[in-house]
Amino acid sequence: MDPSTASPASTPRGPRGRLDPTVGKARAMVGGLMGLKTTGRNRPVDNPPLVLVGCSGGPDSLALAAVCAFFARRGEVRVGAVVVDHQMQAGSADVARSTAAALRGLGLDPVVVRSVDLAHDGAGPEAAARAARFAALEAAAHEMGARHVLLGHTLDDQAESVLLGLARGSGTRSLAGMRERRGMYLRPFLGLRRDETLAICEALDLTPWHDPANQDPAYLRVRVRNVVIPHLNAELGPGIAESLARSANILGHDADFLDELAGVEYEKLAVRGPAENGRSEEILLSEDGLRGLAPALKMRVLALAVVELGGAQPSLERLAAAEKLLARTGSAGPVQLAGKVSVFRISRNQGVPHDGPGYGKLVLRRST
Repeated sequence: MDPSTASPASTPRGPRGRLDPTVGKARAMVGGLMGLKTTGRNRPVDNPPLVLVGCSGGPDSLALAAVCAFFARRGEVRVGAVVVDHQMQAGSADVARSTAAALRGLGLDPVVVRSVDLAHDGAGPEAAARAARFAALEAAAHEMGARHVLLGHTLDDQAESVLLGLARGSGTRSLAGMRERRGMYLRPFLGLRRDETLAICEALDLTPWHDPANQDPAYLRVRVRNVVIPHLNAELGPGIAESLARSANILGHDADFLDELAGVEYEKLAVRGPAENGRSEEILLSEDGLRGLAPALKMRVLALAVVELGGAQPSLERLAAAEKLLARTGSAGPVQLAGKVSVFRISRNQGVPHDGPGYGKLVLRRST
């Protein structure tokens, strides 16, 4: 890769008269999500809050940064950026530096570049890059006191995520795709198509960097983007991406509601064991209490215990194996879940008092 030809371009040359409608649409999306106006007089405020844009220099994130620069100029918010160099390609450091320079040219401040080392733990390069990227974004946000981190995911990204979830046989949360608002992260472009972000870059005289990995068929997401979705459009008619994104939105509301209910039940059932370094080493859950829950809530309560103990979100297969312990007809465990967390039940022949702390409970424990 020749970084001199791959760098995102510089500052927009200036207005071309009437506001481009796609730029206006994007401004409305960003302003609506952050509670900022796009019209009327500029009303600068004292000590405006800082928001950061996670920017790779690609069309989506560069368009988002340029749109956010408009709000920075109005004075109601400060806008900075974080450029994450995953060090996965030759010349990536040069691309990151060029991206940072372009963002400063747009008026964003502060702009920082973070280089990350990927943890190759068997999850694959995409998952490793994602984990490293979010860790870098979160660390930068905390260090700089940012209120939000804005990400440039589009409707097309959402559709691809739903299809990938279907292919893996995932549950409601995965099929719900990405949420517009999740913790400190905001995704204002989930209603915008990828070609619209390209149109924004063209309207604002920006030259985005095109990551060659986005055309590499070795990646499953690339095959979904370039082969699967075009095939579905050809066979089922246009509008597949919009339909998948709409399904994700519906499922997202359902998943949020079930998660809320599960959280309430979890707090009723969870008995936390001894803590080390501020984290519980063991969580006990009432077997009778779990049996009384609907399956959707039961699985979520088990998953919440695993995550609290420091494990990753367990698969449906692992959760189903844990649920079988409630039948008390087979093995008492342990069942390995995720992140060094296992679950077992106290069997009747272990001489545990029936009114003791372990009897009648599933015990989830994190190994060191």
